[in-house]
Amino acid sequence: MQSYGGTWSGDVATGWPGLRASLSLVMGLGLCGVPYSGPDVGGCDGSPSPELYLRWFQLGAYLPLFRTHASLRAGRREPWEFGAEVLEHARVALVERRRLLPYFMTLAHLARRTGAPYVRPLWWGAPEDRALRDCEDAFLLGDCLLVAPVLDPGSDRRAVQLPRGRWYDTETERAYEGPAQILVDAPLSRIPVLARAGAVLPVRGADGGLELEVWAPARGRTGGGLVVPDAGDGWDESEIERYVARWEGRRVVVAGRGGGRRERAVLPGAGARAG
Repeated sequence: MQSYGGTWSGDVATGWPGLRASLSLVMGLGLCGVPYSGPDVGGCDGSPSPELYLRWFQLGAYLPLFRTHASLRAGRREPWEFGAEVLEHARVALVERRRLLPYFMTLAHLARRTGAPYVRPLWWGAPEDRALRDCEDAFLLGDCLLVAPVLDPGSDRRAVQLPRGRWYDTETERAYEGPAQILVDAPLSRIPVLARAGAVLPVRGADGGLELEVWAPARGRTGGGLVVPDAGDGWDESEIERYVARWEGRRVVVAGRGGGRRERAVLPGAGARAG
């Protein structure tokens, strides 16, 4: 399997256990040298409820391979088949997926060069932390984001185990300090996503160009991120752009470091509005 560009998870059963298993499959494959994978959103057979389909869709939007697919015996899997509310919330997840495409592109290049998967267990940076090793219901997307999908029916809040450091809720911009377990809102409209303090993420701007989204580091500390722009046909090796985020007085500034850097538009996240 490692000799191919990616793989699909196989016929994951439709149901809440199948949703949970699909995350484990992607995470396990990534640790085994197959970084690009994903499940059938909604499961392969059977008919998912609107809630199950939406929660699967929201998870899939943050996985490397994202597709709605099912067997010929199952019902259709387009978002509009599950009602207006599901369609509205699925559109939000899809728009965010498109906004994050430069980040996914960067993670793809880094996976090829280093073997590090897109989807990483929470213990990736601290394998000695038992609480993180025991957590199987959330994951790191690269170094910058922590994604906490909703894997149980009827849930509008969920506990999230945080690795060490400061983390920002990307919806509310509230800051949390780890290591800790926190309780966050998870309404039907979204799943919780947290950004690491100091993270510099490449995102797609309103005009389609590449922009940098920066989340303020803790005072007295620095942050940063990598960007590997799309090289077009893929034959040419893309340069890695390195950026550092730091405080200068009351502002957070982002500067290129080393080779491959260039001027980029900066979108300030929590705590970095003045930068």
